[in-house]
Amino acid sequence: MASIGLLAAGVAHEVNTPLTGISSFTQMLLQNAEPEDPRTKVLEKIERQTFRAAKIVNGLLNLARPAQVDSGPIDLHAVVNDVLSLLEHQLRNSSIQVRKELSPAAPIVQGIEYKLQQVFLNLFLNARDAMPRGGWLTIATSVRDDGAAVVEVSDTGSGIPPDHLSRIYDPFFTTKDIGKGTGLGLSITYGIVQEHGGTITCESVVGQGTRFALALPMASVKGQRRDAVR
Repeated sequence: MASIGLLAAGVAHEVNTPLTGISSFTQMLLQNAEPEDPRTKVLEKIERQTFRAAKIVNGLLNLARPAQVDSGPIDLHAVVNDVLSLLEHQLRNSSIQVRKELSPAAPIVQGIEYKLQQVFLNLFLNARDAMPRGGWLTIATSVRDDGAAVVEVSDTGSGIPPDHLSRIYDPFFTTKDIGKGTGLGLSITYGIVQEHGGTITCESVVGQGTRFALALPMASVKGQRRDAVR
């Protein structure tokens, strides 16, 4: 882990340099952009995603020197929609249709936004890869009686063999072809969900698809539990 931490720190430093350049040039273009110009929205999206990428890269530094990051109330619907917006072009080119079955009221959880974005990015990309010929990606949200916000991510892809289900969260375990996956996506996802006091489960049928279910404590519930411990 110490060696991986040093490697991550070096990668973070090298990647941050071009990210800073992209962010700076984007902000320069935005200064002279007209609000009604369609390209302005594209520039704003580039700026937001550059900031998000910088946060993710800086998160690699935690492997070398853990840092304290403040959490706050997060709108799960906003996170899901932001990530879907980022992947819109990829999903469309892969003939994947998105179905959203969101609860009337947006679930608010206590968390770190960019880390939760990483969770859904990993799950959506895995769903895309499981449907090379296209299919349906369904995102459903609800609130359980115990105060947990639930997000279900389902696909109609190839499914996961039963003997692989117990290993999908293992670091570096992947069934993808060489060069198409590192085996770290679900491992990182599992760690982030645990960090947020939540759970993640997976059900899959080969040839029919896969469903991941995330349960995260609502912001008010998590705060009450913390106060009770004190």
